[in-house]
Amino acid sequence: MRFATFRRGDSTGLAAAAPGGGFHGLLATDANFPGTLDSLVAAGPEALKAAGQALLSAPAVSLESVELLPPLTNPGKIICVGLNYADHSAESGFAVPSYPTIFARFTSSLIGHGAPILRPVVSEQLDFEGEFVAVIGRGGRHIAKDAALDHVIGYSVFNDASVRDFQLKAPQWTVGKNFDSTGAFGPTLVTADEVPPGARGLRIETRLNGQVVQSASTDSLIFDVATLISTLSEAFTLSAGDIIVTGTPAGVGLARKPPLWMKPGDVCEVEVEGLGILSNPIKDEAAVGQRAAA
Repeated sequence: MRFATFRRGDSTGLAAAAPGGGFHGLLATDANFPGTLDSLVAAGPEALKAAGQALLSAPAVSLESVELLPPLTNPGKIICVGLNYADHSAESGFAVPSYPTIFARFTSSLIGHGAPILRPVVSEQLDFEGEFVAVIGRGGRHIAKDAALDHVIGYSVFNDASVRDFQLKAPQWTVGKNFDSTGAFGPTLVTADEVPPGARGLRIETRLNGQVVQSASTDSLIFDVATLISTLSEAFTLSAGDIIVTGTPAGVGLARKPPLWMKPGDVCEVEVEGLGILSNPIKDEAAVGQRAAA
């Protein structure tokens, strides 16, 4: 199934896609609201399935008429993987890694489909990175690789927009990867049963103002989803609701000559086959702040 988290007015809601198309949903203020997607993922696949079936009897919801939020609004851990496609590793000047390059994002950086990615006041080097996300549905430590995909409840799309000059100020990338309103996530959560195991063999494409800037297959991951889960769980416990942002292929703006930065007025789309299209306009943080102050 597919689930969308949304806001209408002052209330948040949850919608599920009907088999024949369209979404049906309820607001948190409605009597039969089944819970947030965060709570349902934590409760497990059966609870999520039951909630989805119940939502299909709810009123229709037009996703174009509501504000879409990140599918999970409060993931416990946002675990990002760098340099996970050989071509991107090469264009970035790095050798192909023998161990995953891991960094973290904070929930304060997350936005949903349709929300503006903000170019910060302090930099013009705002770059795109189309990726897909694996959502953990069952936690654990020291998870065997052959059992790792049993811990995935679903998948989604991510734009790991990066402020490059701040990313490269130090060996650690944390600051450049965590500016407010740069982590676009959505538009929906697609349950794992609708996706090939490990989301293998899917086309991933990023478009800036309609022009293709990244295009690859998820088969090209250096460390696939099962390997990432097994490897990460050697170090720390994975919990239901954690998300793994799996890495971006070649074509990023930093590697182009001249560099191609996102700027106000642009629209960036990330499409992953079977998972949907995540689309976000680019706006200037300064302009947004001035309007808010006014």
